[in-house]
Amino acid sequence: MGDSSAITYDHDLDVLIVGAGFSGIYQLHKYRLLHLRTKIFEAGSDLGGVWFWHNFPGARVDIPVPMYEFSSEDLWKDWYWTERYPSQGELRSYFEHVEMKLDVKKDVCFDTRVASARFDICEDRWVVMAENGVTARTRFLCLCLGFGSKPYIPDLPNLFSFRGSGGVIHSARWPREGANIRGKRVGVIGTGASGVQIIQTLASSPQGEGPKQLSVFQRTPNLAIPMRQEKLDRESQEKAKALYPTLYRRRRQTAVGVSFDRYPKNFFDASPEERFLLLENLWQTGGFSFLFANFNDILANRAANEEVYAFWRRKVRERLKNPDLHEMLAPTVPPHALGAKRSSLEQCYYEVYNQNHVELVDIMTYPIVEITPKGVKTADGREHELDTLILATGYDSVTGGITQIDIRGVDGISIREKWQDGVYTYLGLTSSGFPNLFFVYGPQGPTAVCSGPTCAETEGDWIISCIKTMLDNDVTRIEATHEAEVAWRQQVMDEASARLISTARSWYVGANVKNKKVEILMYTGGAAKYTQICQEVADRGYEGFMMTSKKSRAK
Repeated sequence: MGDSSAITYDHDLDVLIVGAGFSGIYQLHKYRLLHLRTKIFEAGSDLGGVWFWHNFPGARVDIPVPMYEFSSEDLWKDWYWTERYPSQGELRSYFEHVEMKLDVKKDVCFDTRVASARFDICEDRWVVMAENGVTARTRFLCLCLGFGSKPYIPDLPNLFSFRGSGGVIHSARWPREGANIRGKRVGVIGTGASGVQIIQTLASSPQGEGPKQLSVFQRTPNLAIPMRQEKLDRESQEKAKALYPTLYRRRRQTAVGVSFDRYPKNFFDASPEERFLLLENLWQTGGFSFLFANFNDILANRAANEEVYAFWRRKVRERLKNPDLHEMLAPTVPPHALGAKRSSLEQCYYEVYNQNHVELVDIMTYPIVEITPKGVKTADGREHELDTLILATGYDSVTGGITQIDIRGVDGISIREKWQDGVYTYLGLTSSGFPNLFFVYGPQGPTAVCSGPTCAETEGDWIISCIKTMLDNDVTRIEATHEAEVAWRQQVMDEASARLISTARSWYVGANVKNKKVEILMYTGGAAKYTQICQEVADRGYEGFMMTSKKSRAK
């Protein structure tokens, strides 16, 4: 690439951050403290990252507060939640609270979706262009895109031939003005996290306000876990705040970045009574504690996992009035290991199927043949007539947000091309051939198996410290070596092979996206272990990285 110094850019920066969710806001605040010229480019029209886009019915977080918020006392000391698992609306209010405290928006370019980024090897700068024509030149480029920023639309034959009055709606791009489903015949394709929330919310609408008919097209049952939602009051939160500093230190010490951790005993080392009582207690507690505060080996030992699945199956079947639904929603043979696909948290999901206006369509047995102008046609020859078709089909997760940007490094090869046949990163934070580029909550980090705000802070701290070290030592460029990322990739694969997470065809391994390389996309050895590894790399002088300055290059 030629000399870009003669070109005028809208922004000449030290750091450009892409994405204004937890990670982007955290890093912006820290870079300001270092007096670095920093901006955020954000595709949405407001703060919140995924919580700007997730405005479908029933959207809410599946990590409880206060784990799902920033750890800074300035932000939590006078903020009070109304629910244990806040809704999208309350999370939007939280980001407005953060804005009032940190004045974030003055350094955010909204409605600015990054289209391309190219590294200028002469200047050690990234040249970034957005779809709206806004440009920037920056020393460091930090991608804070989250694991779900590129919606995935499956290859359904004749999808856009549908002529129902409510049209086709993807859960990740729900209309800002809402969608009128009152009295409509509604179909939902997909029973992942978004699907579960949409289905239980629409089906539970007050009489006369919800759909007339709700058809759920299910390929694989979601092994959903009770959320156990609770209302929160100000007084109880005020008392609990004395523990917040300890809780936030603790969440950095656990496998999934929350205050609880695995039960320190293997399943078959416990007596039958101990097993039963722990499972009952975790079931009543609700949330992901059923998976991540359970016996130490249930996510690695198939036999232990199947015992826990049997407990789950019994609990779910007790809630289904129609025995014909047992095999569809809680089958005798597990469809996959419990936890190998992301379980959703539910509030009344299984009771939904006891209602006469809700139909569960088994598209594993009778796949979707095509979308017609009137609805969905399945392989049994039936045409399911609909007014509105909802695609709760998720994302091109973990890598898709990064690879949809045309990012080209020192050799002109795009990161999409580099990762086409397999992801290579170092520490899940950088990739060889792309100097001064960092990403958070991305591929081969503890992404999606760790609480987002925890990763935003732990990974963000590492990147911020790295950049500060570079500036203090007049280093202009840092780049992972190929040998380091090959070794890291092998470590990621080895961790996953020891766990059941690698045995299911899920978005954890990219299997939900047609033609995507199927491989584990996250580091599964635990967030605390991951953080320790990253710190040890830094303590050894950023082992596995090449660091250069203008002086050394001049020689």
